[in-house]
Amino acid sequence: MTDRNGQFFWVELMTSDPQAALAFYSDVIGWTTMPFGEDGGYTLVVGSAGPLGGVMAIPDEARDCGMTPWWGGYIASADVDADAARLVAAGGRIKRPAEDIAGVGRFAVMGDPGGATFMLLKGSSPDGVDAPSPMALGHVGWHELYSGNFDADMAFYTGQFGWAKGDAMDMGDMGVYQLISQTGGGDFTSMTGGIMPLPKEMPVPLWLFYYVVADIDAAAQRVTAGGGTILNGPSEVPGGSWIIQARDPQGAMFALVGARGAEAA
Repeated sequence: MTDRNGQFFWVELMTSDPQAALAFYSDVIGWTTMPFGEDGGYTLVVGSAGPLGGVMAIPDEARDCGMTPWWGGYIASADVDADAARLVAAGGRIKRPAEDIAGVGRFAVMGDPGGATFMLLKGSSPDGVDAPSPMALGHVGWHELYSGNFDADMAFYTGQFGWAKGDAMDMGDMGVYQLISQTGGGDFTSMTGGIMPLPKEMPVPLWLFYYVVADIDAAAQRVTAGGGTILNGPSEVPGGSWIIQARDPQGAMFALVGARGAEAA
């Protein structure tokens, strides 16, 4: 199995209406679904290379504290407790202490120096999860951080997880967009995401996950037909792909990446 430690390997949607969200994303992205657990409260979403994440209702205590629908990402950890302590010493913070989930593994909810949330997880299965091939349909093709503290977050992720820097692109008034690789290597083909300063339009720092679709224009039409909202795009990005950022009908922000026109045929 591929060593995924220090990499995003699972995504999770907490939402106000799981069944509606599953219907929306299954249509927009083409996921199939699988129930997980005996109580039916968690549903796996499956892309072309296998399961990639899950969908669940926002827990009552989180909803009472003001949580709204959002996509979160899990970074693989060999030792959640040790990694959480190490990340705190590096400027992060623990938002939910490490605990076990029966049949799943041990996890903790963390915040980076700029305030974006992510999770650590060590799975209970020895098999792990292999990385899908680049741009596998339905899977995460790009990871993007809207950073609340650009310099501190850059040092945090590269220093603590060993991520490599690629090119830095000047975006004018929006600041620098720094390409990053979770798997090492500084060339463009190894890049798996980017970090940029929090835009003034964004209310809070967050990680945004780009799901791969075959045809960006057809997918954008499905977003609006299903009750979602296109926030930006389609826009072309270096490398020839096209992207959109959007909100689903329940309000969670997500993004899509894919080909356009003849390239999508």
